[in-house]
Amino acid sequence: MVDTTTAILLVVRTLVLVLGILITYYSFEAYRRTGTYYMRNAAIGFGIITLGVFIEGVLFEFGGLDLALVHIIESVAIGLGFIVLLISLRR
Repeated sequence: MVDTTTAILLVVRTLVLVLGILITYYSFEAYRRTGTYYMRNAAIGFGIITLGVFIEGVLFEFGGLDLALVHIIESVAIGLGFIVLLISLRR
């Protein structure tokens, strides 16, 4: 039986994952439409951030890893995604 806090966490994480997938998809579509490198980099950055959210959930629920370790992995992915987004905005 899943407690209330775990159920809310699952719903929120799923919502964040779906939003990340949608943002990545629309960024990629904008890149395909415009062909600009900054939209390509934005799509890559959003994709990395979304992948980090996905990996954290999978590793914690099915990988049996410690919560702190999966947060570190997620934070690294989010940090890399933000670096790519920053590069996209700075050029």
